[in-house]
Amino acid sequence: MSTGKYRYIPPQPPLWFSMAVPAGIAAIVGLLSAQGETSLMLPGMAVGAAIAAILSAIVIRLKLSRLHAGLLYAVLVFAFGAFYSSFVFGVTLALVGYILGRMSIWLHMGDYRLALPPYASSREVLGFYGFRVICGFIFIFLITPILILIPLSFNQEPYFSFTQGMLALDPEAYSLRWYRDILYNGMVAPEAIEGWWDDMWTNSQWVRSIKNSLFIGFFATILSTSLGTLAAIGLARSEMPYKRAIMALLISPMVVPLVITASGLFYFFSYVGLAKTYIGIIVSHAVLGTPFVIITVTATLSGFDRSLTRSAANLGAGPVTTFFKVQMPLILPGVISGGLFAFITSFDEVVVVLQMADVTQRTIPRQMFSGIREQISPTILAVATILVILSVVLLTTVELLRRRSERLRGITPG
Repeated sequence: MSTGKYRYIPPQPPLWFSMAVPAGIAAIVGLLSAQGETSLMLPGMAVGAAIAAILSAIVIRLKLSRLHAGLLYAVLVFAFGAFYSSFVFGVTLALVGYILGRMSIWLHMGDYRLALPPYASSREVLGFYGFRVICGFIFIFLITPILILIPLSFNQEPYFSFTQGMLALDPEAYSLRWYRDILYNGMVAPEAIEGWWDDMWTNSQWVRSIKNSLFIGFFATILSTSLGTLAAIGLARSEMPYKRAIMALLISPMVVPLVITASGLFYFFSYVGLAKTYIGIIVSHAVLGTPFVIITVTATLSGFDRSLTRSAANLGAGPVTTFFKVQMPLILPGVISGGLFAFITSFDEVVVVLQMADVTQRTIPRQMFSGIREQISPTILAVATILVILSVVLLTTVELLRRRSERLRGITPG
């Protein structure tokens, strides 16, 4: 008896379909290539769609593999882009062309159906990929400003736009000038050798802002993590009365407009003498960060096995011992994740600092706000790039901790 394995071979769509999808994407690229020139939008869309349709038909007729189709596509559109505009534009088109070339073969072979059951209808296939395309456009819409910001921070000139040298990939058009300015701005003698470190540590505006942000963020995170964890543990108990009302009250700083919360904190702290003090700013940031800790730890506790705490109590462990020896090790990833969210909230907050902080208590966001209004400098872009990298590192850590928490709770396999 034959024991061979059967493989599903999806039906091939018509040629026009494999040409139309890349042509539609290329039309969007042509529209963006017009750079806001209304007279060039329709011609750009038409030219992009026509080139993509012709090249898709060519790679399909030649029966190329995905790799070879992508390379041929990339070379041809690079030549067109470099001749029509510039080398950088050609490289950009080459990246798009490589994707469209592979996509053309992927569509023509019907491999797009392999992610769905063989009995899926055309409407179900359209809905499956349509949803992903929409999510992709949303992601591009959100991430594009950040991707543009990073290369601009290396601009040699004091501009917030790409210079001709940058577009031509001239090495002299790029510089670390604005990253050095983070250290030098505000120093009395930035070129001095003796006493340079003390001068920077004391007088540099950005360094002072970094110190304030780290100091305030650290203590605000400790405070919000402690309060949020205790609140989440209390809310997780089944006998807790008015649980929903208390939960709504505790997370209200996330819902109430921030300017209202900041104004209320300012008037209250002015009355008790904490306005324009580090303690007042730390407590204010803790108020804003605690809801994130509560939500994160509460989600972690939703999969916690309550029989473990009851078993510890039966063996003679007190509530404090049970918490630190049994409960805390299992919910620790959630606690750390909540603390990281609280730190990011404190590190990025500007509205409360605008009302609560003194001149000497400026944080990084407050200094950036002042830089935009008072002295426009690309140093802001350099600082923003560093903050983006820091945020990516922290969010990656949060995701790794979330997965570890799920493994500890048995939600996902190890």
